[in-house]
Order: sequence, then structure tokens, then C-alpha cells
Amino acid sequence: MTLSIKSKLFQEIVDGLQANPASISPKFFYDELGSSLFQAITHLEEYYPTRVERGIMDSKLAEITEAIAAVDVIVELGAGNCEKVRPLLDTVAPKQYRALDISVDFLEVALADLHHDYPAIDMQAIAADITQELSFPDLQDRRILFFYPGSSIGNFNPPEAFRLFLNLARECHGSGGLLIGVDLVKDIHILERAYNDTLGVTAAFNLNVLRHLNHLIGSNFSIPDWEHYAFFNQTLDRIEMHLRAKSDLLVSWPSGARMFHAGEMIHTENSYKYSKPTFLEMLQKAGFAQVTAWTDPESNFLVCFAGFK
Repeated sequence: MTLSIKSKLFQEIVDGLQANPASISPKFFYDELGSSLFQAITHLEEYYPTRVERGIMDSKLAEITEAIAAVDVIVELGAGNCEKVRPLLDTVAPKQYRALDISVDFLEVALADLHHDYPAIDMQAIAADITQELSFPDLQDRRILFFYPGSSIGNFNPPEAFRLFLNLARECHGSGGLLIGVDLVKDIHILERAYNDTLGVTAAFNLNVLRHLNHLIGSNFSIPDWEHYAFFNQTLDRIEMHLRAKSDLLVSWPSGARMFHAGEMIHTENSYKYSKPTFLEMLQKAGFAQVTAWTDPESNFLVCFAGFK
């Protein structure tokens, strides 16, 4: 990581901590330990999105493959452990696979395992912050499938999500498209259980961001001083995750500090939930010519292919 990037990250983190209310971007969840904890979350009984999305992908794979047609390159956003792309590598069989994630060390290990099973596909791990503008000038003449599974699009607020879709539609250059998973609005108890599991894995995942910040900016967060708090905001249709101070405490870092009072919170993540019509309309307005969608029988989750005729 270059000095300029480190400086920008430092300033971004400090600006968030000094804001009112304080916040930490969810992209900072994903150091090596955070990535591993998230993989554990996806196996929890309460956390339905990964399980339900996999069910849709498995049961509708033939239809999804037909809608995608042939592509030269799969670019996976937030690739994590690179496991979700395997069915597409089998059926779509691209020449290249690019895995993008902010936690490149975890990503490289996962990609090495994947490449062992698919040696004929050229693979590349790329450290990328997908909250920033994405550009692939060397792929202008290739038919690209952007793959963004797991409902992580919910971490963007709707205007940010729309800007990402504009960016991806533009990078497609009139061919290929975007295969994306998104969580749908549903019963509040199902939603809140998914982010407050009985084993406390989600709490550990949330709290780990403080340990990661200590590493990134030299802060002195003490994990036992904080507790996990997550709830569904019905007005904004989003799960909110926060870290709540258990007592009055002072957090410091080189060149700065902030006093947190008992009960004061740091906002760490939003996970927006959509209705099917709203999400499809957003994709179409971003410039995708046609959208095909699949849901599970209970309409808990949506998988979409947004492409070009």
C-alpha cells in the first residue's frame, strides 16, 4: 500500500471518528480476520442471505447461464473467498476471471485454491475499493460479466448504488452485463435475527473493526469497552449496525482523540433492503437494456442479470 493511499485511509477513518455521529466505513471490516469472520457468518442458521442466494443460483443456473450467454471475462466485486463464482466458471467458462476485494491477502489465498481447480482460466487478484470509480481500459473489447453476489450492494445507500450501476453499465460498453444478488424487505424479526445471531459471530465481526483500526491508524480502542447493536430501521428500509460505548471513554490516535460517552454509538454499517420493482427500475435507469430476475419461493432474496440486447 502506497504512502498516499495510507494517508487517504487515515484521513477517511479520522474524519469518520470525529463526525457527529461517529462512523466507520464497512469496508474496514475486511482485514484477514474480518473476512474469516464474515465467512463464518454465512454458515449461521440465522443468516439466510447466503443460503437462499445459493438455492436460487443452484435451481436457476441453466436459466441464468442462458441469460448471460458467452462472456470473455468475469469480474467479481467483493470476491472474498471466491467460492460463489464456481458454478459460473463451470457453465459460462470465461477465458479470464478477475477477483476484486479490499482484503487482498485473504483474496490471494482463496484465488490460489480456485486456480488449482480451474487451471485453464487466467486469474488475477486485485486490491480494489469498489466504493470508488472502477475502470477497466484493457477490457474495452471484451465481453464482461460483472458478478456481485451476497447482497453487499445493501451497504451502499440508494444514490451510491445507482452511481455504481452507472459505472458498471458504462464499463460493459454495450455487451455483457451484471449478475447481482440483493436482499428484499421482509418480516422485521427475520431481518433482525440475521444480524444478532445467538453465537455472537456477527458481534465479533462488528467489534473486530476496532482492532483493525488500531492497526491502520494507531488508535487505542479497547474491544471490551464496546458492544454490538443492530436493528432494522423501518423508515429507511435498512439494517443498521453500530458499536455502543459501555462507559465514558477517551479514544486517541496520533494527532487526535475523541471522547465517547456511555451509550454513544459509532455507526459501522447499513444494509439496505429493496422491493423487487424498485431494484429492477434502478438497474434499468442506470442504462442496462434488459433485466431478468429470479427469487426464492418465499421472495426473501433476488438474483438479477442486467444486460444488453
